[in-house]
Amino acid sequence: MYQPKKIIVVTGHFGSGKTNFSASLALALAAAGKKVTVVDFDLVNPYFRTADFKEAFAKRGIVLRAPDYANTNVDIPSVQFDLGGLAAGEGHLIIDVGGDEDGAVALGRYAHVLNSYAETDELDMLGVVSFRRYLTRTAEDAVEYLRGIERASRMKLTHIVNNTNLGMETTQEMIAESMPLCEMLSELLALPIACVTVPDFIAPPQSIPDELVMRVPVVVRLPWMPKSEAVQ
Repeated sequence: MYQPKKIIVVTGHFGSGKTNFSASLALALAAAGKKVTVVDFDLVNPYFRTADFKEAFAKRGIVLRAPDYANTNVDIPSVQFDLGGLAAGEGHLIIDVGGDEDGAVALGRYAHVLNSYAETDELDMLGVVSFRRYLTRTAEDAVEYLRGIERASRMKLTHIVNNTNLGMETTQEMIAESMPLCEMLSELLALPIACVTVPDFIAPPQSIPDELVMRVPVVVRLPWMPKSEAVQ
């Protein structure tokens, strides 16, 4: 079973499900009695953001820090929080980073601070991958994207998260079929698989070891989904 470090940096391709994973992990840690702070560091995509879950987080004692433009029409974000100070604080810090290299560039501004925690084994940097995304349908394509994120952020990945899904249309078979690709990606990058996400509305495929399964609720609510289909 994946055991999160003090700091968890969540990266990946656009649409890989980074925000859903970040929010799900925060909720799981809070449910286990952990103190959790989530930093919405997605300065690229204004549509699917951890900042959208401020109310749900507050109900569970999760602290959310986000750029000033979150949930507004402002084009240029204003990052008015001390990431170094948050990293040094108590409990877990989850950093939800924008997609691809563009999103990772902003993270690179803090590489010198965050890499100091990596050196003391207090930081995980997760590469979230969905093999149902059209630009990451193969392990080789996923390698290209994840290596680009490493270059842009000036940080190194520590684990892979298999988050293959098609939202509410996700099936057991879809997740099971993704595992050979994820295992190949793990081999190509020489990185362990942290977990395989399984939506809470289906049972985990029997072929996936229990210790790799991470059950996730529907957290990200698309604009056309009723509120009953998302964590409130």
